[in-house]
Amino acid sequence: MFESDKIMFEIYQDKHYNEKFHVVYYTELNEHNKHAEISRAMAGKSYFDGFIKSYKKDEAKQIIEKIIDELNDGTELAREEIRNRLKDYLI
Repeated sequence: MFESDKIMFEIYQDKHYNEKFHVVYYTELNEHNKHAEISRAMAGKSYFDGFIKSYKKDEAKQIIEKIIDELNDGTELAREEIRNRLKDYLI
């Protein structure tokens, strides 16, 4: 598997502004947004991270967005539950 076959991501909680959960896809950042996005994520509290398969990224991103929505609605999701939901997409 080549580096380009996977996408590094992190789900984090904003600890300074609104305490909402967000996701950043590090390997998809470009020069225009990478410093701001990385700074924002580093200032937050990491909740879950990993690598998803590039060829299944659209499906994986839909699942991640649902996870983010649930977390922001107050649903508590253990990291193991997140890993289980993404099991077919994680590397």
